Amino acid sequence: MQKITPFLWFDKEAGEAANFYVSIFKDGKILNVSRYGDAGPGQKGQVMVVKFELMGQTFMALNGGPLFKFTEAISFMVDCQSQEEVDYYWDKLLSGGGKPSQCGWLKDKYGLSWQIVPTILGELMSDKDPAKSRRVMEAMLKMVKMDVAALKRAYEGHGA
Repeated sequence: MQKITPFLWFDKEAGEAANFYVSIFKDGKILNVSRYGDAGPGQKGQVMVVKFELMGQTFMALNGGPLFKFTEAISFMVDCQSQEEVDYYWDKLLSGGGKPSQCGWLKDKYGLSWQIVPTILGELMSDKDPAKSRRVMEAMLKMVKMDVAALKRAYEGHGA
């Protein structure tokens, strides 16, 4: 059993958001849905909490009203093995009204921040040669969506 579970506060889109996320992550699934009853505070029958799973990680989503909003201070990083995987998650999480940011960051249509990062970025940035890691950092800072080929070119000294 997982000791720490991300708990996401939505205005009234918890069920919709959970379904969106499980549709993107191939092994995603809804585990449980609780609804408001007679005691409220939400409308009777409305989704209160959704428990769902993405890539083996359990999440909870609450319809708690408009009091709190997501910020970039918290994000979920998706580790991608290839450019195709970067492209897949980038496009899917932006669909329906998401907004790209920079350096692999985006906000989905619910305002939740994600980092779509190729695994190789960490490998290239941790090279013992400071010139190589500097070139990779400089290339990455100019990117919106991560470009694996451009990161490799920068690492090799062939320009981004």
